[in-house]
This record gives sequence, C-alpha cells and structure tokens, in this order.
Amino acid sequence: MNPNLLHNLTWPIAKKRLSECDIALLPVGSTEQHGPQNPLGTDHLIAYALAKEAAQRCDVLCLPVIPFGVSSHHRHFPGTISVSPSSLRSYVRDVLLSLYHNNIRKVVIVNGHGGNLYALLEVARELRESRKVFVAIFQWWHAIKGKYPLEEEGHAAALETSLNLYLHGSLVDRERITDEVPSEGPLGGVNGVYIPWETKDFTKSGVMGVATTATADKGKEVFEIALDQLCLLIAKLRELPLKDLLEEG
Repeated sequence: MNPNLLHNLTWPIAKKRLSECDIALLPVGSTEQHGPQNPLGTDHLIAYALAKEAAQRCDVLCLPVIPFGVSSHHRHFPGTISVSPSSLRSYVRDVLLSLYHNNIRKVVIVNGHGGNLYALLEVARELRESRKVFVAIFQWWHAIKGKYPLEEEGHAAALETSLNLYLHGSLVDRERITDEVPSEGPLGGVNGVYIPWETKDFTKSGVMGVATTATADKGKEVFEIALDQLCLLIAKLRELPLKDLLEEG
C-alpha cells in the first residue's frame, strides 16, 4: 500500500494521514487527441505520473486524477471527450471543498492540459478569497520552458511524445510519429487578434511541431526537470504560513 495515494487508504488510515499531511496534490488533465502517435490520455497520464512521484518524494497526499478537461477545440478528432469550463469549475471546486472539510488548506493542482487553466484559476481565486483553500497550479511545460527547441514544445510534439515514451512507451505508436508545422490559421498575419480557435484550423495530424526527435531518454530528462520544480513548489508552499495565504491583509 502506498500511503501517499489517498484512494489506496482505508478511512482510519486516511484520517491519520490527513492529520500528518499539510498539502494535497490534485492531478487534472484531459482526454483528447495528441497526434496519430500518442494516447488520448496523454495529459492526464502525465499529470498523474508527476503528482504520484512528487507525493512520494515530498510525503504529501496525491488524489485520483481528473481525466477530462476543457477540450472542445479538439472535438473534430475522434476520441476527444470534453467538459465545459463551468462543469470543470464546479467539479474541481467540490473536490477542493471536500479537502477543506478534511482539514487540507493547501493544494497543488498538477494540470496537464493548458485548456483547463482559466477555469482552474477562477476556482483558485474564489477559494482564496473565501479563505478556505490556497491553490497553486503547476504546469510541467512552463517548468521546463526554454530548455528545448521551441518546435519541440508544441501540442503532441517531441516533449509530450518523449514523456509518453518514457512513462508508458507501449502506448505510443512509433510508426506514426509525425512532424507538422502548424499553419497560421484563418486570420494569419494579423496581430492582436483572439478568436475561438479550433485545432483543425492549424493542423491536420493534430501535431503542432517536430515530434520525430522524441526519445525515452529525453522524456526522462523532461520528467525529472519538471518533477524538481514541482517538489520545489511543494517545499516553498509548505514553508509559507497559512495566515499569510488565506487571511485578509
């Protein structure tokens, strides 16, 4: 039994662990297309792997992963499952309030899907202002920003594919690893414009960038860099007095 995984515990053991742990990790991801080579679960599989390992190294609690996210822009690719921003906000809010009632006041959301960010930030703001739970949101691709070529950072490109090769290589279809330079989209060349874009506006394969440079060794390196930053976040959050985070200044 892993004492850092909440769903493995009986309630008497959970009661003890909840009294010992001051921080919980909530992995959140998506189930959406990640090119012809990667599994649909890429985002939630990576988020859970990071959260699970960080919980072990830092002796905090890891919750079960939330596998669905705000992914409607990928809906033209089969297998994508999406929830609305309001549904994600409500679901995550209820989970965080349950943690509050279990005396957990600091939470790190390990977010594996960028499309979730705005909804998660809204919930984090609401719960901080209500002085219930302080929520920090961690995204692995920002933690490693600038360490690899830009064309490897895109959706379903080399970094995500490398993480999949390292964490669960049997799920990667190596023969279908694809490079695709994303197009400029329907309003390409115009600066300062935001539209409700669709993935199909930019890519036919679902890949945005170079993926053929992916390796399991690179995936291990990416994982360790991101994990170090996640553990640093947990350490800093642990040091911060709760009154400084939740009480009115």
